[in-house]
Parts: sequence; C-alpha cells; structure tokens
Amino acid sequence: MTVRKRLTTPKLKTEVRAFWTDSDLYLLFVSPYDQLNLWLPADNGKDRLKLWDRDVVEFFLGDDWTDIKHYREFEIAPTGDWVDLAIDLTHDKYEADWNSGWQRLGRIDEANHTWYAAARVPLKSVSEHAVTAGTKWRANLYRIDGLGEDPQRHFMCWQPTCVVNRDPNHVPENFGTLIFTK
Repeated sequence: MTVRKRLTTPKLKTEVRAFWTDSDLYLLFVSPYDQLNLWLPADNGKDRLKLWDRDVVEFFLGDDWTDIKHYREFEIAPTGDWVDLAIDLTHDKYEADWNSGWQRLGRIDEANHTWYAAARVPLKSVSEHAVTAGTKWRANLYRIDGLGEDPQRHFMCWQPTCVVNRDPNHVPENFGTLIFTK
C-alpha cells in the first residue's frame, strides 16, 4: 500500500508503505522535512507521552466495526521516541500502560532532509481474530510537522476527519479502511 497526500507544500509529502505477514503489520513512513521539531534528548527506552507536540507520524488501527470507539494508536518520532496507546473514546481513556509489543525505529537522513519511521505491529495487539486476505480494519495515518504552537504547525492525514470543536485526530467514524490482501 502506498498512500500519498499532496498538499500546497510539496516538501511535506509523506509516503507510507505497508505489508503484512501472518503475525505482523509492517509500516514505513518516508517524510521529507525542512526543519525538525524534536524532543531532546531522545528517550526511546519507554513510552514518551506528548510526542504529538513535536514532529511525529501516527497511525490508528481498529478491528471492531460494532464499537468503533475502541482502537489502538501508535506514534513514532524522528528520534525513535514512541508511544502506543489503547483508546476507548466511550470512557475518555487513553491507556499509556497498554503495551502492544511492537517494534519501531526512527532515523534522520540529514543529507537528504528526510526522516523515516518503521514499525512492526503484532496483529494480535489490534485484533483477537486471525487476519486473513480480505480482513478489514479501520485506520488512519497522520503526520505532524513544524515549529511553534499548533496553529503554525502542519497536521496531515490520509483520511481528513473534517470536524471542529473536538480533537480532529480521534474521529473513528471518519477513518479509512485498511484491507489486507495477498
């Protein structure tokens, strides 16, 4: 899967590639940049909350089509800092203690002004059901970029949620569909 979202600032395009095996979903984000907004020093030995206040890629995955307010959130910063969260919007819960068992890596290529985020997500961390060709999950992909406060930063997503007066990221009714194919 390659997802590309063109904006008026072409340097901010983000490419996402994905594939899956019987046990894991793999994602690679390729993100050109002008300047990086990082939490320093890096501390990628444990969850790092508030990554969304700096440059980061995020992806949301959920398999429950009946109760769409339950899903998983994964974030990776250019430094490799990360957080994985179990989301339950029904009870306003963002469980940082939840551990998906995922593996991730961030890398900055300063010479080419591009940073990369790679993830290996165990399928069982999102769904208790076996994933086979044709399985469908709800998903959205995000990139947050830029210096300054939120009004000056860039918020990009694969499936725009088009809401006001609430967090525009956590709108599962507007997520896209990830279809597993062979």
